[in-house]
Amino acid sequence: MIPVGFDYQRPESVDAALALLAEHGDDATVLAGGHSLLPVMKLRLAAPEVVIDIGRVAELNYIRVDGDEIAIGAGTRYRDIVISDVLAKECALLPAVTRTVGDPQVRHRGTLGGALAHGDPAGDLPAAILALEGTIVLRSPRGERKVPITEFYTGVFSSVKEPDELIVEIRVPRTGSTGWAYEKFTRRSNDWAIVAVAVVTAADGARRIGLVNMGSTPLRAKATEAALAEGKSIEEAAALAAEGTEPPADNAGTPEYRRHLVTVLTRRALQTAAG
Repeated sequence: MIPVGFDYQRPESVDAALALLAEHGDDATVLAGGHSLLPVMKLRLAAPEVVIDIGRVAELNYIRVDGDEIAIGAGTRYRDIVISDVLAKECALLPAVTRTVGDPQVRHRGTLGGALAHGDPAGDLPAAILALEGTIVLRSPRGERKVPITEFYTGVFSSVKEPDELIVEIRVPRTGSTGWAYEKFTRRSNDWAIVAVAVVTAADGARRIGLVNMGSTPLRAKATEAALAEGKSIEEAAALAAEGTEPPADNAGTPEYRRHLVTVLTRRALQTAAG
């Protein structure tokens, strides 16, 4: 299908993009890599009057160490994350997860900020950032605010981001050599995950676990995390991974199938992270 007609704007700076968002409000949407937005526009599930293309805003493309955190520009493409020496050393989970997203064409165009803004519960990167307890930096004409990703998503494809706000940066902790793992189950290598599990060991030794496609938003396996903190074995804790989840039903699997699968993948991920 062909999208409904729209006005196309390509700002050269964040300030210019924010001015356009302030001017057009709910009638505008932001285009980064386009792999999430363009398909829904073609299906006419979205029909913005104005598309603001930030794909060439250079100030949004960077990866740098900042104290105990790594700051990543929202326009940083998946490919740059995959090959980043900084992330390979300081936060190896993130490039490992990003390497599983789509195919080379997708990874050369898709952006981290775009994936988080879209907020697909079947997406790899929201769950990875959730496991890392990252922070999303939003900017608007009113100023800047930082939102923990644990407080960012409110429902299916929805978040606390206001219409005049732009995701400008993502911040994640420097995890260094601590254990991590990502287990993803798909029918084909570039498919969306039927279920996936991201595990990272925090600086205090606690394991944090992000789940893919187990509810209407990215989720943490809270019951498993609590069981591990209480000293339960990996097998005992992994058996609780589906608690509090509401997995979807589709032609890839039933909710019951996903509840079983998430316990298997969580066990494998925890074992890998434990070395």
